[in-house]
Amino acid sequence: MDHVKIDLERVVSDIDRNIFGGYLENLVYGGIYYPKSPYADKNGLRADVFEALQRMKCPNMRFPGGNLASGYRWMDAVGPPADRPAHHDLAWNSVVNNQFGTDEFMQYCRRLGTEPYICVNCGDGDMREAADWVEYCNGKGDSHLAKLRRKNGGESPYNVKYWGIGNEVDGPWQIGFKTPQEYARAYTEFSKVMKLVDPNIKLVAAAVSLWDDHSLPPDALPVKSEWVERTQLMLEQAGERIDYMALHRYAHLHNDDLFENYMAFMKDFDEHLTAYDGLIRSVCLERGIKHHIAIAIDEWGVSRHPRVQRTEKMIVNTVDAMMTAQHFNSFIRHARSVRLANFTGTLTSMGVRLIRIDKHVLLEPNFYPVELYSRTCGQQAVDVFWDGDTFSGTYKNRTYSGIRTLDIAATLDESRQQLVVYVVNQTTDKATEAAISLSSGEFAGDVKVSVINGPDIKAQNTEENPHQVITRESAVKASGKSFTFTFEPHSVTALVCAVK
Repeated sequence: MDHVKIDLERVVSDIDRNIFGGYLENLVYGGIYYPKSPYADKNGLRADVFEALQRMKCPNMRFPGGNLASGYRWMDAVGPPADRPAHHDLAWNSVVNNQFGTDEFMQYCRRLGTEPYICVNCGDGDMREAADWVEYCNGKGDSHLAKLRRKNGGESPYNVKYWGIGNEVDGPWQIGFKTPQEYARAYTEFSKVMKLVDPNIKLVAAAVSLWDDHSLPPDALPVKSEWVERTQLMLEQAGERIDYMALHRYAHLHNDDLFENYMAFMKDFDEHLTAYDGLIRSVCLERGIKHHIAIAIDEWGVSRHPRVQRTEKMIVNTVDAMMTAQHFNSFIRHARSVRLANFTGTLTSMGVRLIRIDKHVLLEPNFYPVELYSRTCGQQAVDVFWDGDTFSGTYKNRTYSGIRTLDIAATLDESRQQLVVYVVNQTTDKATEAAISLSSGEFAGDVKVSVINGPDIKAQNTEENPHQVITRESAVKASGKSFTFTFEPHSVTALVCAVK
């Protein structure tokens, strides 16, 4: 039997709800905005997609991307829709009609009750364009751009708080790829003028997206990851101007990889996050940077594809739900440093897949952990002691031993006297029994149980069978110092416990 011990007084950090952020790039045209759909309202916005996003309770939403941001002209997407020029997007080789722009995004965020997070063009764009966008959104006076916003329907300033400077600028696939030195210089100048317009905004630096395990496109430049040098250089040159260092990390896996290797990626992810946090702390200490520079993982998800032909269908199954939950467990364990994150999903954005315009939206397996964690997560991360079985797995020719069968994180909400224990059972066919005990405090009644699972690790949600992998609810009794629970194989479980 496994043993899980929690001391309610061992608080790791408060948790920033911004770790449950969303991402709109691949979900705008043909997604949330789809005038031809029978689910669209008079403004062309799909009600079924909106309802799905409401369920996720995302505290912030990143826009316009993504790769789209590096060639985006925000001025082309404001004003009367009929007058907006369509443009050829080089990143995705598609035509963007610009019918959903800044003002529509702000209105959508207000309806969702989410904070807008804008990523400015630091690819083929310039600092004046970025500063103008801040002025358009947040300007309070009678400047031309503030008046233009009012003319376009934004009477009050939008007060956009979060601004990213560029997207994946270290990636050779990106429009406007920049060396570490070039981006450190660009960030310094962009941040200067943007803060002159509004000194209250929070700025996100595009720190690292190119890792050693990244699969480069065939025509990309042969650039090696320089994440340590890049980070150090940025902090040395612009550290006083950085609020968040943004990481993009995808699991670059294949459909036929061994299950244990998927789990090994999560071990690798957690290890890199620990190292990156230490790197930021070290440089800040050396350079005398006194304010806290947080980590923003503003793109993350599983990028899985067939081994031979990447044009074949990618799949989303039970394993994706497990890995999505494991990301959140990692964010909770690193709650002091990870203060913002934006889930991008796999086939589409955020676990929401559109089958056809005349069909209702399909919720992928990885939708359900986002909804579950966002709905139940407490205000504080607490330390967890675990003892039990382990296994080994290999990711990119590196073998990880001692991978825990149960991947665990826990949160506490003191005002509601509620402890939530999140557990991912990393087994294919074995249920795992565990004794869950408290070192301080006591359990006080019903435990609400939420389990996300499918019949097996390859279970998918399809048009014919859309509920193969879903969340199931139940309850168990718990009192005193401990109780025993059996976790299903290949499952995600949240135990919402009343404590005193």
